[in-house]
Amino acid sequence: MYRKDKKEEYYTEKARKEHYPARSVYKLQEIDKKYKIFKNKDNVLDLGACPGSWLLYISEKIGSKGTVIGTDIEEININKKENIVFYKKSVFEFKEGDFEKKFDSVVSDMAPKTTGVDFVDAGKSFELSQEAFKIANLFLKPGGNFVCKIFDSELSHELFKEIEKSFEFSKRFKPKAVIKKSKEFYIVAKGFKK
Repeated sequence: MYRKDKKEEYYTEKARKEHYPARSVYKLQEIDKKYKIFKNKDNVLDLGACPGSWLLYISEKIGSKGTVIGTDIEEININKKENIVFYKKSVFEFKEGDFEKKFDSVVSDMAPKTTGVDFVDAGKSFELSQEAFKIANLFLKPGGNFVCKIFDSELSHELFKEIEKSFEFSKRFKPKAVIKKSKEFYIVAKGFKK
């Protein structure tokens, strides 16, 4: 009989108790604690925001004078706080001029619908991450931060090299809440050089 990973069960249960719609919040929380991504009054763009755990966490971190804008192709089902704005929109539809203000951080927890075929899933993950990086290039303030989920592959190494050139600091990071057998990791980049 199939049994969930104990760690997965722990984070899923913790999210339920703390009123987050998904366990992914603890990945972002660990990244933020380690790399200091968000500050009070920040303006943040959250790509692939559904089901909304990252939006809720970011909204707490940036306070009432900050704003977090979430986008996804699916609707979110959370109690939106005043500093949360949501657009139902694909990342492939963004263009220059879509936002009046630049962002202190652009974050992405986007993942493709997986097929189980590693190279296909890695390719789709790369496409989403590459698009997130393009959006970061368009909308990040100089000195801004970028956090992006991607599946480990040759393509992810290439993208990491590109991101490295655009930021003062960049790191590959696998939070504890990521399931051991998962190929996902996060690219954390700070100090956008534009």
